Amino acid sequence: MFTELKPVEHPVVRVHPESGRKGLFVNPGFTSHIVGVSEHESRGILDILYAHLTKPEHVVRHRWQPGDVALWDNRGTAHYANRDYGGQHRVMHRITLRGDTPVGPTAPS
Repeated sequence: MFTELKPVEHPVVRVHPESGRKGLFVNPGFTSHIVGVSEHESRGILDILYAHLTKPEHVVRHRWQPGDVALWDNRGTAHYANRDYGGQHRVMHRITLRGDTPVGPTAPS
């Protein structure tokens, strides 16, 4: 069980280890800044990236039915649980697997 989150440094653009596709690897809840740029620039860039992530064409909204199960790959998916289920009982079990180290794109030679 994790009792604390220690700061770590990850690339802003991550290469998926299986597909090789590039994707944004930022999260408003965990990404505090971009290394190597000023705090002001970092905030501006992150705000633009977060706005991009939440564009309607990038959002999938699942309409839950009894018995549904949802799985996703955190290496290529941003997710957010809306608290819009009213008085309904919600059961959620989370499994976190130890994974690979995020890697950014290599610089062209």
